[in-house]
Amino acid sequence: MDNNLVLSLVKERLGIRSIVRDTYLTAIINGVVKELEDEKGLTLDSANSSHLMFLVDYVTWRYQSRDSEIGMPRHLQFRLHNLILHKEVAVEG
Repeated sequence: MDNNLVLSLVKERLGIRSIVRDTYLTAIINGVVKELEDEKGLTLDSANSSHLMFLVDYVTWRYQSRDSEIGMPRHLQFRLHNLILHKEVAVEG
């Protein structure tokens, strides 16, 4: 996954124009990618716009909800579930 592209898109979504938060956002991106690979067994493809936008939305949510105890939004849960199901179908097929 192209972390620079993800970072640029996350910053656009958040309306961030400076580089002040780049280190923090990059750490979130790396953590989310690692979580999806290691815990969920997903391999993200930066050429797949669905994967890219899911990652952008997931990282944005992580950044915005860092001090919140509220769980993952339903739309992200649904999309993550579909990515996992798609991976399982591809493996079986």
